[in-house]
Amino acid sequence: MVEIELDGQKVEVLEGSTVMHAAEKAGTYIPHFCYHKKLSIAANCRMCLVDVEKAPKPMPACATPVTQGMIVRTKNDKAIKAQKGVMEFLLINHPLDCPICDQGGECQLQDLAVGYGGSESRYEEEKRVVFHKDVGPLISMQEMSRCIHCTRCVRFGQEVAGVMELGMSHRGEHAEIETFVGMSVDSELSGNMIDICPVGALTSKPFRYSARTWELSRRKSVSPHDSTGANLIVQVKSNKVMRVVPLENEDINECWIADRDRFSYEALNGDERLTSPMLKQGGEWKTVDWQTALEYVANGLKQIKADHGAASIGTLASPHSTLEELYLAASLMRGLGSENIDYRLRNAEFAAPSAIRWLGTSIASLSQLQRVLVVGSNLRKDHPLFAQRIRQAVRKGGALSTINSATELASADAWAMPIANTLLAAPEAWAQALADVAAAVAADKGVTAPAAGQATDAAKAIAKSLLGGERKAILLGNAAAHHAKASSLLALANWIGAQTGASVGYLTEAANTVGAQLAGAVPAGKGLHAGQMLDGQLKAVILLNNEPEFDSAAGARAKSSLNTAQMVVTLSPFKANMAFSDVLLPIAPFTETSGTFVNAEGRVQGFHAVVKPLGDTRPAWKVLRVLANLLGLPGFDFESSQDVLKQVAGADAAQLPADKLGNGTQAGIDLSALAAQAPAVASIYQLDGLVRRATSLQLTADARQAAGLQAQLEGAGA
Repeated sequence: MVEIELDGQKVEVLEGSTVMHAAEKAGTYIPHFCYHKKLSIAANCRMCLVDVEKAPKPMPACATPVTQGMIVRTKNDKAIKAQKGVMEFLLINHPLDCPICDQGGECQLQDLAVGYGGSESRYEEEKRVVFHKDVGPLISMQEMSRCIHCTRCVRFGQEVAGVMELGMSHRGEHAEIETFVGMSVDSELSGNMIDICPVGALTSKPFRYSARTWELSRRKSVSPHDSTGANLIVQVKSNKVMRVVPLENEDINECWIADRDRFSYEALNGDERLTSPMLKQGGEWKTVDWQTALEYVANGLKQIKADHGAASIGTLASPHSTLEELYLAASLMRGLGSENIDYRLRNAEFAAPSAIRWLGTSIASLSQLQRVLVVGSNLRKDHPLFAQRIRQAVRKGGALSTINSATELASADAWAMPIANTLLAAPEAWAQALADVAAAVAADKGVTAPAAGQATDAAKAIAKSLLGGERKAILLGNAAAHHAKASSLLALANWIGAQTGASVGYLTEAANTVGAQLAGAVPAGKGLHAGQMLDGQLKAVILLNNEPEFDSAAGARAKSSLNTAQMVVTLSPFKANMAFSDVLLPIAPFTETSGTFVNAEGRVQGFHAVVKPLGDTRPAWKVLRVLANLLGLPGFDFESSQDVLKQVAGADAAQLPADKLGNGTQAGIDLSALAAQAPAVASIYQLDGLVRRATSLQLTADARQAAGLQAQLEGAGA
């Protein structure tokens, strides 16, 4: 530790720290623009100049390392004069357009100009003008004349997103931040550039000119998309969601969120919102009241149960639904006498796990891994925030190995980070590929391999990597979880993990994949799993918050299968499944209901509604409770979602207990040949109904590429 004196106060900091770090520890604010705690030091704005005793001139606090006995003054005349001088230079060319700037009210330059700027300028020359740029549907660069060249956006792209999409061209007064050769900004984390821009140069294109920051109410929430459980601040005006930004949580999402977390709110007030219950009568949809719709459903379920038995009724539930919704959906089915409930819509194998599948380690620990093997995942697109943590680990010297199928998923560009070792294999050969790695580990350790494998050069390289280092993880991605031999992949991963000291876990697909298991949204006994239910084996189907055509392994085949059912009931915030549904019940999206998500590490996170339900929309847990009451089922006397949560997870659960979590398996290892198959995996902006209906997200390069690929597949199928 090094002790310095800062404004007369003794401060102890680690050796190698800077004056800025010491000031943060002491609670002393030093004005700055280019410094950001998550980015490298650039020291190019010079706003943080301070007076260091015995130094001939003011020094930048962000780039000045502390030394024993150093005396620093941040608020004496010398420091203040230097800071005011820098501010004067920054404002020479800055346009005086605060009244129309989207950053007004939350602008660092505006705030600091009050304290360090002059009341008038000494410069009468014309200000420079920077031509605007179009970099895609999410970020606006219409007012780049405001840019102060702090390079935060450039460093963010390089260091956090892993893609240097912005850079600085030219020099002096001609310098400007831009993409090159007309490229767009396509990173799945690009929206964070808006947050870290200290002026109004980078703004949100969907939010632009729609509200002032002081008009917005700020309410906490949790992302309903991938399994990170990113913490959000949802900003609301006139009972309408206007903007979503990150809520800092170092253990989960740090201070970042993915673009689908940030921009999916556009769907909440889109044209496809379902705002009243609807019944299909004579092939036409008619709006009805809740009483009519629920009585129709209850009577239909009673009749089908009487005619065909309870086993002819089933529920397909989305893992993006809340814990409370999933628990009540499962309880409703079991109250009717049916075990046909499943959330595993994209799976090809349906083995019953002995414990709740999870990440196998904490999310924060991903940043500290020294060795990691990822199997069957397009990590950067499937889990953007997990990818950036592993990117941090690789930047610190960690080694990333992958087992994947397509060459486009095996390049460092696709992952936006260096890959130490890659084993390419078709999906049907992944079990054999893992067996080869196991064989290489067994040969090195002198033990018997768990299955017949060949220690190829690629397998040896991965084995050698996993046998080195201390903090290690084997992570099974969405494609591995949905694989027809998922149990064999897990069994092999567990053996390799046990031999190398690596944790083993699933990245888990959706916001509540872990919670769905806790809620019991899986069939027991002779209950039908999702694959069987989507095969046309049911007379009555309840679809909770999903569209099987897009959200299941059955794909387009689900439409014809569900058309054979006597009654299909869709609970959705959107006008979904209209081709084969008989009833549409409008349920609240995550912004209009209270509920709970359990993320990949087993963290239980509750949230409240941030706006009132749109139209006649109702929270799904209330709809399921009332439907159960109409059916005369006992045990549905819940007054709030908190009552349901207590029933499922206990009163004060913040983390699932360790004895409920586990990635062990008793399944044997099957290496037999499979017919060529690609596991069902959604592209980044097709993951759920919200992102599919977010206009700006569907205009991105990722969405256009996925749409083109889908068109090719459909053409080949035809």
